[in-house]
Amino acid sequence: MRRADATTLEYVTASSHNTRHITLIDPAKQDPNTAANRAMVAIECGSSMIFVGGSTDTPDEVVHATCKAIQEAFELRAFASSQDPESDESQWQIPVVLFPRGGHALSPAADAITFMMLMNSTIRRFLVGEQIRGAPYLEKFGVEALPTGYLVCAPGGKVGEVGEVELIQPSEVDLVHAYALTARMFGFKLLYLEAGSGAETQVHPDLIESARSVGDLTLVVGGGIRTPEQAKLAAEAGADWIVTGTLTEDAADLQELRQRISEITSALED
Repeated sequence: MRRADATTLEYVTASSHNTRHITLIDPAKQDPNTAANRAMVAIECGSSMIFVGGSTDTPDEVVHATCKAIQEAFELRAFASSQDPESDESQWQIPVVLFPRGGHALSPAADAITFMMLMNSTIRRFLVGEQIRGAPYLEKFGVEALPTGYLVCAPGGKVGEVGEVELIQPSEVDLVHAYALTARMFGFKLLYLEAGSGAETQVHPDLIESARSVGDLTLVVGGGIRTPEQAKLAAEAGADWIVTGTLTEDAADLQELRQRISEITSALED
């Protein structure tokens, strides 16, 4: 679990025996209270971080309300645990991290933000434009930046379309290796390989292995991962973190959500 004196970047980049799990919550797809309940279930079931973001047009007040609700829920659970000698208070010292699609979806209630360059975009906006737009607010809010290279792989989904990216195909292992080297040389600490929200297929393991071969990068992989088998495939290829979002949104209730996340985290612990 995260140390109270550690930065979020230290927590995210710390070496771990097992691949860790992130639950992605889209603030546009549930109210803040529902998001907080889902986040608590996720942590109880072994998720090690919460991402908040996803939709391209979510206003910052909705993002902020969601982050605030999740943080308040975690604080209450941490306080309750501190009153029980048999409980682990550190379980609730979990980062809530913004995963934005633009410079507008920000919140001072977040611990950090994946400060991303969409490296294979063909337009300036997602290479540096949105970052310039958001940076002054992040500085004002005191939200920690996690320097992240972001690559969209086939099939790409909505993010590939909106970001106007040149999709990386499963066979382009040399290209991914070159991108990973570039990310490291730019000074990025994280490299995120994305297949797209709700993608029919996940990032190909060969691409993950190619990126993994470049050292000094924490590898995050998301998109199209819905089953324990898919999560394990990405982990065995070299992912440090696995992100799932659609399986959270599609769960009929909290009990189904509990089962789904537990199956994913259990597979990653094997």
